[in-house]
Amino acid sequence: MTLEGNKDEAEKCIDIAQAAFSAGNTEKAERFLLKAERLYPTARAKELLTRVRAAGSSGGRKTPPRREPAEEVRRRKAPTHQAPQREYTTDQLEAVRRINTKCKDYYEILGVTKEATDSDIKKAYKKLALQLHPDKNQAPGASEAFKAIGNAAAVLTDPEKRKLYEARGEEPPAHAHAHAHAAQHQYYARGFESDLTAEELFNMFFGNAAFPGAGAGAGGVYSRRRARSPEQREHAGLLQLLPVLVLVLLSMMSGFFISEPVYSLQPSSKYPVPRETVSLKVPYYVKDNFHTDYQGSLRRLEMAIEEEYIVGLRHACQRERNYRDSMAWKARNFGDSRQYADAQKLRTPSCEKLQQFHR
Repeated sequence: MTLEGNKDEAEKCIDIAQAAFSAGNTEKAERFLLKAERLYPTARAKELLTRVRAAGSSGGRKTPPRREPAEEVRRRKAPTHQAPQREYTTDQLEAVRRINTKCKDYYEILGVTKEATDSDIKKAYKKLALQLHPDKNQAPGASEAFKAIGNAAAVLTDPEKRKLYEARGEEPPAHAHAHAHAAQHQYYARGFESDLTAEELFNMFFGNAAFPGAGAGAGGVYSRRRARSPEQREHAGLLQLLPVLVLVLLSMMSGFFISEPVYSLQPSSKYPVPRETVSLKVPYYVKDNFHTDYQGSLRRLEMAIEEEYIVGLRHACQRERNYRDSMAWKARNFGDSRQYADAQKLRTPSCEKLQQFHR
């Protein structure tokens, strides 16, 4: 390296030393100044070296603060959007888990016997509702548990619904298997659900003043609802009846425009004469005057009969399989091996008939 090249390199070392000295790192500054002196001695380097050594002997060597990586700085400065931690007690969590995972029927949910009176059921509901309302209980699953006790109280305090529930409550509906991933307690609720929301039922028992500060916590979603006024409920009831009224009117009007079918798949006083289709031997029934009054194509009629019959078998087969699967699902979830074996043995007669047409 030429002398002129040494001079340029020495100047670079002096610049580095100057920056280090300004940052308080006298050790690094002295090291680069000594290197500059070896490459190309200058008055500038000597002067700065004297200042660096004086600072080092008087104040000791200073080590500059550690510089954080840019990524760490960005992460530290970036705003966080973490959801606030919900607080709840062990007792609250256990109460939620008992209802959501351990209870098998509405009586067990409310903690009453099947002989419980209407007063007993309401008293049990009030106690649990105050414990499980999401504005008070923020444990995971509290909303589902609160809805469950609401359904239980609404059904068991309604004489007709209670009678139906006791008659069918042990038998899960056919479509329950499609929701096997849902909480176990839900299978007995389908078909026996309250006409009111859980919050509306709560307000009926307690009024809107049960939790004066409700709405600020995690359960605020319930607090934003308000019980309907009598006028609103009456209006809602009329709206619910509207589809039924339309169907009744349509059925009454249909008699003026649509003639009666010429056959039935079930015998009755109107269709007493038995027949069967030529192709698939499907049984059907006609009126006494069928032979004289029917002027259409018998072949097309029997094709329509066979199609209707097979579609009906498919639906019945699906219901039978759904029921068998739901019974097996229930037994498996409750660990009942005997009931599971019985469920597997359930026959599906409609499916068996359907198989005969595909052979």
